[in-house]
Amino acid sequence: MKSNVWAKAGIVIIYGSSIDASPHRHHAIQLIWPRDGNCCKLDDKQISTPILIGSNVEHQLQMDEGWILLVEPSSELGVALSQKLAGQPSRGFSSSLSAFKHSDKQSEQTDDLTVLLSPLFKELELSNQFPLKNETQVVDSRIKKLLLELHQCLDGQCIKPNNWRASEVAQSLALSESRFLHLFSEELGIPWRPYLLWCRMICAVRAILNGDSATDAAHLAGFSDSAHLSRTFRKTFGMTIRQANAIFRQG
Repeated sequence: MKSNVWAKAGIVIIYGSSIDASPHRHHAIQLIWPRDGNCCKLDDKQISTPILIGSNVEHQLQMDEGWILLVEPSSELGVALSQKLAGQPSRGFSSSLSAFKHSDKQSEQTDDLTVLLSPLFKELELSNQFPLKNETQVVDSRIKKLLLELHQCLDGQCIKPNNWRASEVAQSLALSESRFLHLFSEELGIPWRPYLLWCRMICAVRAILNGDSATDAAHLAGFSDSAHLSRTFRKTFGMTIRQANAIFRQG
């Protein structure tokens, strides 16, 4: 199966090879599923089955070939994965070889994520939480409206990042800035600014996938220049954009 990446609001799904990420941490919950028979090391420990890594947990990953899912913790899937962690920084899962072999056979005939990832979610007993049904579990209607607008931006109708300043967002929601920042953190479990930074990273990745240069992607996503984007990218994913170029590529 060729390297590919699927970026949606709240989730990035990667199938890649020759992944070598230096120690890093990020807001997303990370789910790793190495392909059977391929070398995979997490923090220099050999793994061969799916492993789940919590939000903001530092880790180092080396993998010859396999799946990586980066999930927004406040999403429906993120909440379900957090429950699977049960307060642990990471957790491994058993995996039958037949499940992955079945996936490999199917991958020769389809690029449907439902088919490709169904063995993984069946193994985790999350068959009803398929990632592309990823809905945020917020209660406040104003925050729901904000997330809907932000996700529309990520799905291709990009709104310039300077329109996402906390003061302006708060005003549009008829809230004071302090009340908005408190409410957003309360609803999503993460402050507005780091959440927005994560979304801007996804915006930049999507631009690069669509053929834009790193400079154009940086400006589109609101970074001062490509160097700023590169530094943030390395901090987020543990690798440079050049190192990730073989992974973040449209099929």
